[in-house]
Amino acid sequence: MEQKNYFLSLLSDAEPDAIAVLKGSSLYPDINGVVKFFALPESGILIATEISDLPDGANEDTPTFFAFHIHETGNCSGDFSATGVHYNPDNVPHPEHAGDLPPLLSNDGYVWMIVYDSFLTLPMILNRSVVIHQNPDDFTTQPTGNSGEKIACGVITVNNGTPSPYPYDDDDDEPED
Repeated sequence: MEQKNYFLSLLSDAEPDAIAVLKGSSLYPDINGVVKFFALPESGILIATEISDLPDGANEDTPTFFAFHIHETGNCSGDFSATGVHYNPDNVPHPEHAGDLPPLLSNDGYVWMIVYDSFLTLPMILNRSVVIHQNPDDFTTQPTGNSGEKIACGVITVNNGTPSPYPYDDDDDEPED
């Protein structure tokens, strides 16, 4: 498969195959964002993420890392405890769970990230949840990487051909006529 420009054209020309709209927990209600999943023709998925209003870290002048995982259950009710554990179909130790994604790097509360995952497929992740944790993943502590409280969550659902929602309400950035 020709990869050179495939991912860029996919992102600019195609609607995602699945989508998760993120909402913040009761302690972080302003967090909002969208995670788009693009199935690839040979194997794997492309994951495009855009999130805003993440909390500042200990030092407001430096970027902040947050753990980012796919969890077993697609239930983002309450405090997100119903999401269960990291998606781990092969029952392997952390950080080798299928649901262990690279950490998010927030700059002033904003994240934009694209990840290629050659293992995951769309059927594996549908109706599961995407979770952002309060702390960065340490990639060591079992079973969760000491990633802390769940601060945002979204259920991964099929995108039925409708344009994905833009996660922000800010009309101030609209161009003037």
